[in-house]
Amino acid sequence: GGVTPEAARNSFLLLQRALPVWLLPLHYCEVIHANDLKVCGSHLLNFVPLTEAVEPVDFEEYLITHPPIIESGPLRDLVEFPPDDIEVLHVPRECRTLGQEPAGYVLQDDLKRRSMSMDDTPRGSWACSIFDLKNSVPDALLPRLLDRAPNEEIDRQNEDSRKAQRHRELFALTLWPAATCQVLVLEVSGEHFKMCFRKHSINWFEIEIEPIFASLALYDVKEKKKISENFFFDLNSEQTKSMLRPHIQSAAISTLARSAIFSITYPSQDVFLVIKLEKVLQQGDIGECAEPYMVFKESDAAKNKEKLEKLRAQSEQFCQRLGRYRMPFAWTAIHLMNIVNSAGSLERDTELEMPLPGALTGPSSWSERRNSSIVGRRSLERTTSGDESCSLTSFRPATLTVTNFFKQEGDRLSDEDLYKFLADMRRPSSVLEHRVPSAAQLKIDISPAPENPHYCLTPELLQVKPYPDSRVRPTREILEFPAKDIYVPNTTYRNLLYIYPQSLNFANRQGSARNITVKVQFMNGEDPSNAMPVIFGKSSCSEYAKEAYTAVVYHNRSPDFHDEIKIKLPASLTDHHHILFTFYHVSCQQKQNTPLETPVGYTWIPMLQNGRLRTGHFCLPVSLEKPPQSYSVLSPDVPLPGMKWVDNHRGVFNVEVVAVSTIHTQDQYLDKFFALVHALDEHMFPVRIGDMRIMENNLEAELKSSIAALSNSQLEPIVRFLHLLLDKLVLLVVRPPVIAGQIVNLGQASFEVMASIVNRLHKYLDGQDQHGRNSLLSSYIHYVFRLPNMDPNSPSPGGLGGSVHYATMARSAVRPASLNLNRSRSLSNSNPDISGTPTSPDDEVRSIIGSKVSAFCWRRQTVPSFDDQLFHEELALQWVVSSGSVREGALQQAWFFFELMVKSIIHHLYFTDRLESPRKNRFPERFMDDITALVSTILVERLNTSLAFFLNDLLCVMDRGFVFCLIKTYWKQVSMKLYALQNPTLESLRLDFLRIVCSHEHYVTLNLPCSLLTPPASPSPSVSSSSGFSSHVQDQKIANMFELSVPFREQHYLAGLVLSELAVILDPEAEGSVHWSISVVHNLLSSHDSDPRYADSEVKARVAMLYLPLIGIVMETLPQLYDFTGNAVSSLALSLSFPHMGMISQTVAMAIAGTSVPQMSRILFQTTRQHGSFSAESSRSLLICLLWVLKNADDMVLQKWFTDLSVSQLNRLLDMLYLCVSCFEYKGKKAFERMNSLTFKKSKDMKAKLEEAILGSIGARQEMVRRKRSPSGSAFGSQENLRWRKDMTHWRQNSEKMDKTRAELEHEALIDGNLATEANLIILDTLEIIVQTVSVTESKESILGGVLKVLLHSMACNQSALYLQHCFATQRALVSKFPELLFEEETEQCADLCLRLLRSCSSSIGTIRSHASASLYLLMRQNFEIGNVSNFARVKMQVTMSLSSLVGTSQNFNEEFLRRSLKTILTYAEEDLELRETTFPDQVQDLVFNLHMILSDTVKMKEHQEDPEMLIDLMYRIAKGYQTSPDLRLTWLQNMAGKHSERNNHAEAAQCLVHSAALVAEYLSMLEDRKYLPVGCVTFQNISSNVLEESAVSDDVVSPDEEGICSGKYFTEVGLVGLLEQAASSFSMAGMYEAVNEVYKILIPVHEASRDAKKLATIHGKLQEAFGKIVHQDGKRMFGTYFRVGFYGSKFGDLDEQEFVYKEPAITKLAEISHRLEGFYGERFGEDQVEVIKDSNPVDKCKLDPNKAFIQITYVEPYFDTYEMKDRITYFDKNYNLRRFVYCTPFTLDGRAHGDLHEQFKRKTILTTSHAFPYIKTRINIINKEEIISMPIEVAIEDMQKKTQELAFATHQDPADAKMLQMVLQGSVGTTVNQGPLEVAQVFLSEIPSDPKLYRHHNKLRLCFKDFTKRCEDALRKNKSLIGPDQKEYQRELERNYHRLKEALQPLINRKIPQLYKPILQVNSHRDSFSRMSLRKLDI
Repeated sequence: GGVTPEAARNSFLLLQRALPVWLLPLHYCEVIHANDLKVCGSHLLNFVPLTEAVEPVDFEEYLITHPPIIESGPLRDLVEFPPDDIEVLHVPRECRTLGQEPAGYVLQDDLKRRSMSMDDTPRGSWACSIFDLKNSVPDALLPRLLDRAPNEEIDRQNEDSRKAQRHRELFALTLWPAATCQVLVLEVSGEHFKMCFRKHSINWFEIEIEPIFASLALYDVKEKKKISENFFFDLNSEQTKSMLRPHIQSAAISTLARSAIFSITYPSQDVFLVIKLEKVLQQGDIGECAEPYMVFKESDAAKNKEKLEKLRAQSEQFCQRLGRYRMPFAWTAIHLMNIVNSAGSLERDTELEMPLPGALTGPSSWSERRNSSIVGRRSLERTTSGDESCSLTSFRPATLTVTNFFKQEGDRLSDEDLYKFLADMRRPSSVLEHRVPSAAQLKIDISPAPENPHYCLTPELLQVKPYPDSRVRPTREILEFPAKDIYVPNTTYRNLLYIYPQSLNFANRQGSARNITVKVQFMNGEDPSNAMPVIFGKSSCSEYAKEAYTAVVYHNRSPDFHDEIKIKLPASLTDHHHILFTFYHVSCQQKQNTPLETPVGYTWIPMLQNGRLRTGHFCLPVSLEKPPQSYSVLSPDVPLPGMKWVDNHRGVFNVEVVAVSTIHTQDQYLDKFFALVHALDEHMFPVRIGDMRIMENNLEAELKSSIAALSNSQLEPIVRFLHLLLDKLVLLVVRPPVIAGQIVNLGQASFEVMASIVNRLHKYLDGQDQHGRNSLLSSYIHYVFRLPNMDPNSPSPGGLGGSVHYATMARSAVRPASLNLNRSRSLSNSNPDISGTPTSPDDEVRSIIGSKVSAFCWRRQTVPSFDDQLFHEELALQWVVSSGSVREGALQQAWFFFELMVKSIIHHLYFTDRLESPRKNRFPERFMDDITALVSTILVERLNTSLAFFLNDLLCVMDRGFVFCLIKTYWKQVSMKLYALQNPTLESLRLDFLRIVCSHEHYVTLNLPCSLLTPPASPSPSVSSSSGFSSHVQDQKIANMFELSVPFREQHYLAGLVLSELAVILDPEAEGSVHWSISVVHNLLSSHDSDPRYADSEVKARVAMLYLPLIGIVMETLPQLYDFTGNAVSSLALSLSFPHMGMISQTVAMAIAGTSVPQMSRILFQTTRQHGSFSAESSRSLLICLLWVLKNADDMVLQKWFTDLSVSQLNRLLDMLYLCVSCFEYKGKKAFERMNSLTFKKSKDMKAKLEEAILGSIGARQEMVRRKRSPSGSAFGSQENLRWRKDMTHWRQNSEKMDKTRAELEHEALIDGNLATEANLIILDTLEIIVQTVSVTESKESILGGVLKVLLHSMACNQSALYLQHCFATQRALVSKFPELLFEEETEQCADLCLRLLRSCSSSIGTIRSHASASLYLLMRQNFEIGNVSNFARVKMQVTMSLSSLVGTSQNFNEEFLRRSLKTILTYAEEDLELRETTFPDQVQDLVFNLHMILSDTVKMKEHQEDPEMLIDLMYRIAKGYQTSPDLRLTWLQNMAGKHSERNNHAEAAQCLVHSAALVAEYLSMLEDRKYLPVGCVTFQNISSNVLEESAVSDDVVSPDEEGICSGKYFTEVGLVGLLEQAASSFSMAGMYEAVNEVYKILIPVHEASRDAKKLATIHGKLQEAFGKIVHQDGKRMFGTYFRVGFYGSKFGDLDEQEFVYKEPAITKLAEISHRLEGFYGERFGEDQVEVIKDSNPVDKCKLDPNKAFIQITYVEPYFDTYEMKDRITYFDKNYNLRRFVYCTPFTLDGRAHGDLHEQFKRKTILTTSHAFPYIKTRINIINKEEIISMPIEVAIEDMQKKTQELAFATHQDPADAKMLQMVLQGSVGTTVNQGPLEVAQVFLSEIPSDPKLYRHHNKLRLCFKDFTKRCEDALRKNKSLIGPDQKEYQRELERNYHRLKEALQPLINRKIPQLYKPILQVNSHRDSFSRMSLRKLDI
């Protein structure tokens, strides 16, 4: 597709999003067949069910009959495919390309969302001065808010600001892992592990006396195989090297390498690194030569100086003479995996040490280098096969120091010996002897190979890019000989030969032949000058040599060899090429007349045998003489006449020859096939193949048999020569050869063998992509395949390494990551993807590539020949006619043939210049028939994806109407099977098919987006210009565009299929898998959204038109969607009823807001939803698709459709928008962190379970059953099943990515915030369209109510500041247009709106506050203007209630911000000129100040959560503040009742309820006069005297019939009854049964009036119960204990110097309350700051420490005057309605508390409280204090009266209590009683007082004693009757004491004061004479 590579990449990104890879099987949905209805010319006659496909429009015909009007522009591009849709590119293969970073996809967000959290500012004491509202600063005022602009103008401005700076792409903001298609990189490599080795040494050997040469190679002990070629290096100094100068002229830089890169394809525990050392040949065996190294140390250098000099001199002589020969010297081995694993386990670069051979020691020295060059480790991250413990991924660089070398033994040089040694090394017990001690030291760095190393040479010594400087010491790539086959096609030229001489047996040869070396030469003739310089040099020598010598084993006639000779083979070999071996005896000692080397034998190997390269093991005879002429064409096995042979021509020389070649197949079947094809091409007959001569007449049979025999070939060579093989087979199909004048059709044979090869590859090789395609085959089609000779511009025949490939943008899977194939490639030599190393451009190479076995094309005329058959036509034909196993084979790998066909079609069209021709004329009829036959006979279950991709591709090149018909054929086939088999997997396959077809790059164009829905028969001009769009739309029935009507499905064919499928599966009756059908639509829209071609809004509107029916589909499915509203914990609607929101909200919340909250339930959902059967993820996907359509569709079209909708449909649409608001609510960063931590914990198996749960268990289970049934070995099974492999899917990596970083989380939260904003703005846009639509209709009220509901819900959710600004603007416009909506119809929503606005007024973000304040002010103004009275009572009322509710429930509420908003409202009122003359500004001011007061109190309330008394006091104060607002006062009274109930203060709770009832009664009596209802508060005063404060008599009482007042549910008769019943129940719980009776006295008349016998029966039952309890509990009832508590100290703030009476639970001890208060205030102010005053004396504040807080607590008792006692008879009477309390304080005149009887005074303090207990709070202020001081005699009288009463009580107790009686008696008559009765009498009665004022007291005391003695006598008598015989003595003792007391008292009692009995003194009969005559405030 396309355009530039960049555009291609963009389109590719699109496709990536458009194709979900992960699919699970779906449930089936029932298919209903219409009775074979055929769609005729007109669609109006029939209705085609959604389960069937309609007849498609003839696409090409339609385009011709509806030419587009527009010439150019984005809309024009929608009509037809772009001219460069298909572009055929010739991409030359790059050599070792540099890697390129993939472009990252960065999402830019211009909207920054601010956090909504509030600061919790610390506050001081609640008593700090009330904030002065007038001095506070308002927020910025909105400009021109108060101007009265026309509504249309306001709407226009709002829309402009709303549409500005919006996100263009909605899907770019989605975070969930949408099913996306992964980029397919066509990796055709094996798995490689690469290592880099570097050698460096400070001291090579401790003594340096001669040059030493090393080779290094890898060996696999288990496989007994050398797995790399040798790397030759040396570390000799220049001085040492100079010893060899005569033999080595100059060293090529390529031979000076000291670092090498090794590849290991199959890492295992058995790999060893073997280092072998050689030195220059010298006299003596290896042991002698090694001795100096074992004996001498550098440290002894001084001692042994002379010896060393001598040794150096000797060495120099040997170098001069024998410098060209080597001898084995020493070796060592390193167990590679030990190093790798140890290095991996340590954190830093590693240093390792082992005591065994090959030990590593020494410090690390790699850190600097590691940082600079070893950057990437990607090459390591490969899977390993075989032993899992060989993981190389954690490998880190390490430095090895090798100190132990073993001496080579001359008789153990073979590889077999080496493998034994290595096996021994792995055994820890083994000790390898003959070690050279650590005189040698070799350091090796081992590390992962860098990604792109500099200065690197290939095994052919070619430079790899980057190679900045040729003079730098290079790194060598070492060729790998893999332990097992690697299946990789040849893509580079390589032609190497390795010769391994193994052993020689000259034991039976006569003559002197002991120091034997073998000279190896590669000859291209028999003359000695024909030796070719193709042998690679070793180290420090020339690059290529003409000969190579093996190392000499001293004095050994049958030596083993360990040399490797590497040869660069010429590309073209002839019969004269051969390898010549010459054997020499080397004379080590210099003797006279003895030559240095003496030839002792000759042998050779011809390179070609019957045209094939000879390789393998050879055991050659050795000739004693030079071979004769023309020997090279014969093998030495042939006994040449007259030649002498060693050992009678027996084989004595063992040698192995190995070729690594991309020229020679080394496979007989391939060789034969290629040779025959080559012969055909060159017309060279006869052909020699092996021993056969094939003549032209039997060529056909041989060719056919050779084609058939290809199936017998080994897989490895087939893969290596795959490209060539397939090219040849294609050629035979396309161009049947002419043999002996006859055209031979090899099409069928070729087709069969292709099918066979493709299946073999698939069956035995891994490496499939997610669509189950073998990567070798897909890369062949993509890069290599071409129609033979179709490119006239080809520079050379095919061009070396060039390839032509096509690109249709439709297939992501066959597209490379970018069109220019410069992807980074790894450096393996067996990696096929390395593009060819540049070959030397010699003629030889070109000629061989061009002629013999051409690598990429055939040499023939370059002009296309049209006599040839077309490959795609032939392929289709062969496929259709094939049968049996061939057909089966082709079907199993259908994708391969489909893709070949498509590429062939495109090449054909391109090279014949038909890409521009009309599609209808491009292909012959027979080809179309073949395709149709193919599609209709294909088994859907097996070839679903292959077929889908094929049709997708055909849409680019064939008649599109024809392809649509093929799709319909497929659809019909699946529908019939679905109907017949009821197989749910078919449904999933169909969705999969649809998804692939719809991923076409020009999917939108294919849907004819610009067509009008008219019957195709009558052409109409296409719509073009945007202006004409809406007007044209109105001409047709709009419903057709929004429904899946037949015309819609015909013309928008693919979109119609997608939406029909969705509609069918979403049907509640269906059982399909919803998730997948939604994901198809989701991915399509996602791709449109990010497609730059559709960026223009007008174009997007066209695209959105294709999806308009989606709106209706989602509306239908609304009940099944996941209910997101249930999740919206953050929205205020639910937060009000959440118990975890802090102390107040639990009970306060629902009540607090009076009428505003209970309606929330109505707001949540109008449709009752039985079940949300879809998962949250599916529902969210579906809703975002819906929003996309709403966002991009044309507003006029939507408006026109909305006009046609019924009220119920519009309401459903609004419900859907309501759900969208909840779905896309902003979650906040914390939610992402929470999700992240959860994801972190999830294990894989957990995820599998989760998946199953989400997607329905049936899906996964059936999929497994399906897999079990499919034939296990079939290649098909593995192909289609791969598509379901979860490991390959994109989302898997997403969710398994472990803990995300904070930055990622913040980015996710930011994107989520942007999505929430955009989604809500789309909803707002839609609401505006709905408002415009319905504002002219009759049914607007119900719809507008719904609009308001959605609007309010969106305000309630977490929203961004940006959205809220627009939301408030819309709300203001709505209220302004339809004021009656809020103030008359939707009154509950008015309450809700006030709450939302106030909540926003307390936001921490200034702009939100500004807009919310503006909205609130306009709301008041609107209410004021619409009301008849000059008042805005409703808004006042609702705002006040909302404030209460808000402050009471919101946790993070900040009153500081709310104050600013209140000030802003005040400022608006002051600046509103129009209403300045009215009462409005004053009313606003009053309201704002009242709100401010409530705010302050409520804030204090929050501060005093832990102080129950203070909390209730504040609630009391707030309720008092609402005295004029009955609804709110009632709310707060109920809050208080709830608080009391929580703390078990049932009496107080009951009082609150009684007050509530009284309040209700008061207002009810104003409203209507009903006899049976209470008159008002007065009726309740029997229950409590406090109730009268509820009477509504003040001036500012609102009238209950005023709008919005007393509208709560309690202000009704039922409400009143409910309150009273609750009160009765609370009184009952408090044990105050008498009060229960009083409550029921008020209730009974109400029930009698309504003749409710049932209720009356219940009430009387409860009354009986209550009175029963009074009787039973007599004497056991306890109501409360009272304490006076005084607070002193400035720390208490408002409480300072306040005194209260506290009511505590019964039997509360003084210590308990003291401990409680001290603890509470101690915690608040600090323990050392609080003191409890221990006495009850008056407190002098001046004497207290001002820095401390003092509390005085005193126990008090109820106090009654004597007259009161007549009415307060029962215990209840004495404990109910208490206002006066008393406590006594003893004192003496000298300041002591206690003294003798005659000086003991007592102070009684009587306290009066402001209200009577029990009241609606548990502490009441003391308003009056009265003190009474009793003189000592008065104190005595009280004491005696008390004693007498105790005696009387004990005596008359029933039943009698003997113990109690005896205790009282003992205290009265006991002799030992201190200050007892006798002493009192003696002190006060012995003398008549001198002061006449005391006469009466004296007399009273005397009478008291009289009474006392009488009572004692009664008590004794009583006791006598109670005691048993054992207490008689005790009784006698008591009586004796009594008589003594009586005698002593007698004279005192009988003495009267004469003055008192004088008649003249009149007695005042005052009823309270005793108390009145006592001295008050005695002043002494």
